[in-house]
Amino acid sequence: MTPKTLSRAVPRARHHGLRPAVPGATVARLRLTALAVLPVLALSAACGSGDDSAVGAGKNDEIASVPETTTASPAAPNGTAPAARPAGKSAFYDAQMDYVRCMRVKGGYKDFPDPKLSGHLDWGKVEEISSRPGQMEAAKGGRNGVCVDELQKVMLAEPERDQQKDYESMLAHAKCMRDNGVSRFTNPTMSGGNAQPGGDPNPASPTIDGDSPAYRQAREACKTKLLDGLDGMQ
Repeated sequence: MTPKTLSRAVPRARHHGLRPAVPGATVARLRLTALAVLPVLALSAACGSGDDSAVGAGKNDEIASVPETTTASPAAPNGTAPAARPAGKSAFYDAQMDYVRCMRVKGGYKDFPDPKLSGHLDWGKVEEISSRPGQMEAAKGGRNGVCVDELQKVMLAEPERDQQKDYESMLAHAKCMRDNGVSRFTNPTMSGGNAQPGGDPNPASPTIDGDSPAYRQAREACKTKLLDGLDGMQ
């Protein structure tokens, strides 16, 4: 993994953030340390393998054109019917599905959920798996980072987001959280043209109990305020 590849991947980690989970951790806390966790895992994996090929090298951030076909995604591990594969599916969905397969086969999480039709992960289900005893790695690329390469490809294939719309969505969510009793929940900000999540006023030493019944109730009430792909960003 070259420094250049890492520098391209890190900004996208903000929307794909993965964090080591702890029992009872909220989705937001699972995602907000991507900038620290994922690049370290990726660098370790690259250096340890001795492979000269860098993940994402030579690729750009454009969405690949895909034939307008509709097929089924791989069967879910519980035997239920898989979700229909969306027509005109993007490289983002394909990369996310490769990551899901890796997490099921190599990562040791047979019940790792299918991505949504948009290509984004279902973070509610990922959080549920990660909160189980001994299952922390479900939120950071599998045991020993075995699926980090696949996760890097997901980040590089993710479509560019409308930062203004993301900001407005997170602002509405923050207001909703306060209206539902989480009075310290802060607003998002814009920095360098990028929407930065709000939430706990002091993430390094949290003042909001994200595991409390009141907080969970507020999150449930406000979840529709967040655009797809922003769940867990704040």
